[in-house]
Amino acid sequence: MVAVQAKDDMAGLRRVLDEEGKVVPGAEVPNIPEEDLVRIFETLLTVRVMDERMMRLQRQGRLGFYMKAIGEEATALAVYALRGDDWVFPSYREHGAWFWRGYSIESYINQLFGNVDDPVKGRQMPVHHSASEINMVSISSPVGTQIPQAVGTAQAMAIEGTDRCALTFFGEGTSSTGEFHVAMNFAGVARAPVIFLLRNNGWAISVPREKQTAAKTFASKAVGYGMPGVRVDGNDVLAVVKATEEAAERARAGDGPTLIEAVTYRVQGHSSSDDPSAYRDPDEPSEWELRDPVNRYRAYLKSRGIWSESLETEITERLNERITKAIEHATTAAMPDRETLFEDVYESMPWHIAEQRDALLSQPPVKSPHGH
Repeated sequence: MVAVQAKDDMAGLRRVLDEEGKVVPGAEVPNIPEEDLVRIFETLLTVRVMDERMMRLQRQGRLGFYMKAIGEEATALAVYALRGDDWVFPSYREHGAWFWRGYSIESYINQLFGNVDDPVKGRQMPVHHSASEINMVSISSPVGTQIPQAVGTAQAMAIEGTDRCALTFFGEGTSSTGEFHVAMNFAGVARAPVIFLLRNNGWAISVPREKQTAAKTFASKAVGYGMPGVRVDGNDVLAVVKATEEAAERARAGDGPTLIEAVTYRVQGHSSSDDPSAYRDPDEPSEWELRDPVNRYRAYLKSRGIWSESLETEITERLNERITKAIEHATTAAMPDRETLFEDVYESMPWHIAEQRDALLSQPPVKSPHGH
């Protein structure tokens, strides 16, 4: 077992807040209106409450699969620095990015169950969302798929003469893939307006950071591709926002891409199918409790006179009530009609696909797990 993120590895990170939620002397605090500060807090709470509720369902056998973002919630709020017309290419632990940009709790839960109201019609496994209406691209299980897609979209927007940019999220393990290399190289050469946000949570499933790279930091890889590399405290939501704002400004000004290494920690397993005690010291997560992103941000809001216990209680109760109603609907809703399997591929359905559809529809329907 290999310990990750040693104290010396945390040195030199860009921070706005210390571990107690106090502004670090000399730090530049991003200019965020009070209304947005509260909404950021609500988004962080949404992720944490959702994770707890959905994992409970999974352990009860009511949900097939789930992935939690506990301890890493702050990194997803990098999207705060973007405009609505910018594109986001997420990995599978950015729940907060979806909620921030307008993906509803109901759509989120319907997708987990793959019912008739699932925006992707039951075609993706749970937590693999897609919502083009909010410029969020479909999550892919193969790591790295989204990185060259983000670069291509960013370059297309540059060719069109816009000042829009693209942001892609991925874990540090993804830096071992060919997709990472070709995307970074192309972006650097083309000066594409793209932001690479590498979420360094210490573990690529069971593979520790030390086995992913011989480089001292992941941000240092940026030098070889001709772009800036920034290391930021990924558990400090204000630092993440500030670093992303600066990267977006560079992209819009035509100065090219930026690689941001957000140093955080995966407190629990990779997914509901993973047991981290099999490959890492069970005491390892305890040192990260002091760096908890929600606690730090809460303390900051309290120091500003924005947070109150009643505010958090109201938000949490409202979230739980809405999630409960969404679960009730999701678990009783019908499954997508079988013919939807053949939609959304061709503008005009070819004869052989129509033939396959008719053959399927001639068979008796199969009962869903929910009896529909």
